[in-house]
Amino acid sequence: MSMDRSLRYRAALSRHRNVLSRAERLAILKDQGRWSEDRSPLGLPKLAHRKGHAGKGH
Repeated sequence: MSMDRSLRYRAALSRHRNVLSRAERLAILKDQGRWSEDRSPLGLPKLAHRKGHAGKGH
């Protein structure tokens, strides 16, 4: 059985993802000061996760 193309290269695993894991969202909320340890990790707010890219030069 052959391996799927997306799993062949290590660089492919580091590509931009639109969906963050719960741990990644908690880390961002802690950095923003919007999270305290006494809160439940369930029902976290959505976070904008945009990939920055170079635009057209004018």
